[in-house]
Amino acid sequence: MSIRIGTRGSKLALAQTSTVCKKLTALGIANEQVIINTQGDTATGVPLHEIGGQGVFVRALDDAILAGTIDCAVHSMKDIPAFRPNGLLTAAVLKRDSAADYLAYHDTLDAVKVIGTSSTRRRAQLLRHDSDLSIVDIRGNVDTRIRKLYDGEFDAILLAEAGLARLDLALPGERFPPEIFVPAPNQGTIAVVSRADPSLREKLSCLDHSPTRTDVFIERAVMEQLGGGCFTPLGIYCREGHLIAEVLSLDGTRTERTETEVQSIEQARDAGKQLHSRAKDLIQEAYRKLGIKNER
Repeated sequence: MSIRIGTRGSKLALAQTSTVCKKLTALGIANEQVIINTQGDTATGVPLHEIGGQGVFVRALDDAILAGTIDCAVHSMKDIPAFRPNGLLTAAVLKRDSAADYLAYHDTLDAVKVIGTSSTRRRAQLLRHDSDLSIVDIRGNVDTRIRKLYDGEFDAILLAEAGLARLDLALPGERFPPEIFVPAPNQGTIAVVSRADPSLREKLSCLDHSPTRTDVFIERAVMEQLGGGCFTPLGIYCREGHLIAEVLSLDGTRTERTETEVQSIEQARDAGKQLHSRAKDLIQEAYRKLGIKNER
């Protein structure tokens, strides 16, 4: 029986799903692609935090899995919320691509004054680097953002380097080292989420990259302790057990940061708890200023 694989309809989502489909086909596992529309794709005129955060890209696909419309879905793992519905599991985590952010510009770096990004984390990190920058909200898929850049709406836009690579796009710009501009948790990682079916999980497990799974689930354990989702400016990055995590104020003027070696999920939770204790005021401040109820 063919595995029905759900995906958003954006070029990037389709490229990521195509990677998964090709890998399964090469292993002799029949599959088919099903496009599912999400609120995050249709409500492009408002900031993400006003329509529910990154989870809006995932919710419709979750519902389709639970309803039996599809068997699994392919996601940028950074879009998957910390807390998940019952009946779903992360069946496979592909080998991580670049976790770095990339500043794409059309003139020169010295001429960059106005930068487009919809991420509170990227905004805060940019302002920490240079408080004179003007950071303007931008939504839409990668093609839309690039068009706005070259139409002159922005001097630069900040994107995930992995997304550009998956779309085979080469743009002039600068790569931001993830050790300094700490990325969103799980950035650069493709995940396959499925219903909790042992036989389906066994088929999809052939795609799993164990070292990446370890690193990204360490990041998720820290994220769960911090809360905040995409509302709080926070970056979490783990590579081979070396964890860097930071929480920033919305204006980038204040930061709480930790850097440590982590060998287990429990150690990651402990690191997250300690950082949350130090950064609690920043997290609550972000929710208050954005007008969002904090459940923690």
